[in-house]
Formats: sequence, C-alpha cells, structure tokens
Amino acid sequence: MRGLLISAAALALAGCATAYGDVATAPPAPPAVTQSMPAQMASLDPGDSILFWNDARRSAAFRDMESAFPGLEVAPANTVRTLPRQEGRVPAALQVDIRAYMAETQAAGVMVLKDGAIVFEDYGLDFGPTGRWTSFSVAKSFTSTLLGAAIEDGAIASVDTPVTDIIPALAGTAYDGVSVGQIATMTSGVAWNEDYTDPDSDVARMLGVAPVAGESQAVTYARTLTREAPAGEKWVYKTLETNLLGLIVEQATGQSLAAYAAEKIVEPAGFEGGLFWMQDLTGGNIGGCCLSLRLSDYARMGQFALEGGEGVVPAGWFAKAGSPLVDFAPEAPGFGYGYQWWTYPGDMYGAQGIFGQAITIVPEEQLVVAVVSNWPTATSRAHRDGFRALVGRLVETLED
Repeated sequence: MRGLLISAAALALAGCATAYGDVATAPPAPPAVTQSMPAQMASLDPGDSILFWNDARRSAAFRDMESAFPGLEVAPANTVRTLPRQEGRVPAALQVDIRAYMAETQAAGVMVLKDGAIVFEDYGLDFGPTGRWTSFSVAKSFTSTLLGAAIEDGAIASVDTPVTDIIPALAGTAYDGVSVGQIATMTSGVAWNEDYTDPDSDVARMLGVAPVAGESQAVTYARTLTREAPAGEKWVYKTLETNLLGLIVEQATGQSLAAYAAEKIVEPAGFEGGLFWMQDLTGGNIGGCCLSLRLSDYARMGQFALEGGEGVVPAGWFAKAGSPLVDFAPEAPGFGYGYQWWTYPGDMYGAQGIFGQAITIVPEEQLVVAVVSNWPTATSRAHRDGFRALVGRLVETLED
C-alpha cells in the first residue's frame, strides 16, 4: 500500500501425531473466563474520560482497571512459560541509562528478553512483578493476533472478506465496501479524529455513545461516521476500527475476545498472571484498548509473536502483520503500519499505546523489550524516540 495518504495528526502519535496404539492426550481446557464488575463504575462521559484524569488518578487506575470498569477476567495459563534469567548481559552503564529513562518518563516497568531469557527487569512507581498494568492500544496487536487465529481456524475466510459479510449491521454505513484487511490496516477511508487532548474528538466520545438495544456500541458509533477517501487509499489511525475488528472476531468465532484470547494467546504464550479485558456498555470486549497484564506477560506476548505463533495463526502471520503494509515514507522514512502492529527502522515492529505502553520486537536479534508507563501526557514524540533509542542500544550491545 505504498503511496497511501497518511494522516499527519496520527503520525504524531503443539499438537503432535500419535503412534499407532498410543493414547492421545487431550489438551488442557483453556483458562477460565469470569465476569468482573466494579463496585462503582467510573464515568465514560467524554468530559471525565481517563484521557483527562490527573497524574495520581491515572497512576492508580492503570494498575487496577478492574476496580473502575467492567470486564472479563482470564485465569493464568495452565502451563506457565518459564522465563530464565541471564545476569550480566546488559552492561552497568546501559542499565543506568535505562533506569534514568524510566525515571524521566514515569515508567512502571521495563523487561528485556534476549533469546527468551530475561536480561533486564526493573520497576518504578511502586509497581512490581505481580502487578498488572493497562495496555491502551497495545491491545490492538492482541486483537490482530485473534484475527489471525480466526483465519487459521476457518472462522474468517481471509482478510479480503467484506466486513458486512460478518457484521451485516454495518451495511449502509461508511464501512460498506470495506474489507477486513482494510480495517486491520486502518485504510478504510472513513473520517476520524483521534485527538487525545480534545474531549469532543471521536476517540473521546465513542465509548460514551448511548447504547442501542441489540447492537454493539462500536456499530452505533460507526453509524455516525462519513467517508473521506476510497477504501484502501488513505491511512488514518482509528481506535474504533480495532473495536470493530474485535467485533468481527467475536461474531465470526461466537466467543468474546477474552475467551478466545484464553485459548489462543494466554495458554500458548504461557501467561503467568492471566489478563483482564475491559468491556464497553454493551458488554463487548474493547478490541482497541484496555487489557491489563503483568509486565512479564507483555514480554511473553512479544516472545510468542517473535516465535511465530505456530498452530495458532497462519504460517508467516506475524511476519506479514508486523511488516509495513502501509509505508509512512516520505513523511516518516522507515516507519509504517501492518495489521495493528507498528513498524520501525531497523526491521523492528511492535505494539504501542498512549501514556507509554509498548512491546518492541527485533526478530533478527531475538530481542523483545516491554515497557509500561504513566507518561504525563497521552503522547510524546520525545519519550517514544527515547525508548526506540534504548532498544537500538540494546540491539548493539546484545547482538550475537
């Protein structure tokens, strides 16, 4: 999709065969999924959106979203993936610089995996290894992975499937004629405002729209949108599109995103702390946001993607999903967007979310770097560039 127009505002931002006579062992049941409800739900009014909370309120919420919002709780994996430790691989001077970056950016935790082993781990903001932190848009890459799983399972034919084949309620909206792949790459051509500083923006208002009986909140808001370009010709970052992608997966599989993730991500990736995935006012998991994990499980997700997700997603899925299907050059050379994964210079790709959440993957070096944070502002070019610079130094230091 080279040559697409790019939104400048958005840029700122193991089965095995058994021998005859052997008794096949059934795989364990997926981790249990239960409903979680807060004693008192936080407001979803755009004027009181979490986007505009003060630092202390955000810091408390980011580590305990289940106390403020309804969601589905997924238990830890039946078989937790062990992450061995390799001490001394990261030089002391670089460790000092990583900790300085953490202090400067209000990072709650950084974990570095090299060849599947922990070579650096540290925490801030009174956070720790057994706590969970919210993802914001890092969740988008989880939803993309579930899309891949639904294709592998045959629930969705391909990324070329029209979205209206799966969600007929979108017929007659701006999403008529848009494919699943165009939703996944955010090239639908639908107009959208993702300004995190504007309480009147689409992203601030979408979860506050009044629920309509029998209809997903994502569809209700999609009805209000208009087209600004032909499908496939313009990239604009739109969280609603990942919410729609999540709905596509739910409709196609007949499962909530959380339940499907229990089977397709939590268990095969070996999550130690399970996950919490927030729901909207109509009870659907929010595909574009707001799952909560341990820092080590963010890293396990990166390792799962790095290793290809064999048996869960189609062969080569992560290589394609993490490639620049949309190339941001010449505005931002080396940067791009795949299926809900960002791509970076140096053959790196990753998940990223506002307020400083990220999983960055460097396939050639078998490197995964995860960070969770409470930046003072939703977006920061300096903080994001600083994180990529640290990843670059880790690559140089740890290269084989």
